[in-house]
Amino acid sequence: MKIQKAKRFIYRLWKEWRVTIFFIVFVVVPVKSSLADWNWVPTGSMNPTILEGDLIYVDKIAYDLRFPLTLHRLAKWSDPQRGDIVVCFSPEDETRLVKRIIGRPGDTIELRDNTLFLNGEPAGYTKIDSKYTEHLSGKLKEKCILAMEDLDGLPHAVMSTPSIAAVRNFGPITVPQDSYFVMGDNRDNSRDSRYFGFVERKSIVGKAKGVISSFDITDKYQPRFKRFFASLK
Repeated sequence: MKIQKAKRFIYRLWKEWRVTIFFIVFVVVPVKSSLADWNWVPTGSMNPTILEGDLIYVDKIAYDLRFPLTLHRLAKWSDPQRGDIVVCFSPEDETRLVKRIIGRPGDTIELRDNTLFLNGEPAGYTKIDSKYTEHLSGKLKEKCILAMEDLDGLPHAVMSTPSIAAVRNFGPITVPQDSYFVMGDNRDNSRDSRYFGFVERKSIVGKAKGVISSFDITDKYQPRFKRFFASLK
């Protein structure tokens, strides 16, 4: 009797939810896996460009098309460029990361006292745009040094924190073929290619294009309305 009731219950659930189940399995999962996705950012490794509590939009067809739920490439039309913010898997433990492309195949990367050298030439550093600092806490602003870094003609915000022990001298090292050197914009608080090495091309799954929404997880999840639907550079 109990088995019959259980079967009737399961059948009733199936009749009521089958359309939703089919939609999730055959529409939502393939779209999130192969076309577009979103990614919560729980850490500050990309400060001040991306903040803790940002929900970012990831364009998964920015570079290629992959078979759903796999890294198998069905088609390719471009490769990541220097300065792109990408979502990739760490070669260290397969953790999903959000980092910036610093070096492409063949590039020589070096750090000298936190100054980036690309192919032997130092990056330029200028005063940071105020839009990158308005959502940083006062304590963080007091501890860190902020600047705009010109990466081969592509300016973006970077941060360093002198009080933190970090790798500020590195290389020179040349990026091998089919691999990339990635770093966080928060240079002294990011586990990136300085620690785990190069990221293979196949492990880069999309490009971060913008912020969908943002909540300050360090301050009672206060919404940062000005960051809603903001683009990323």
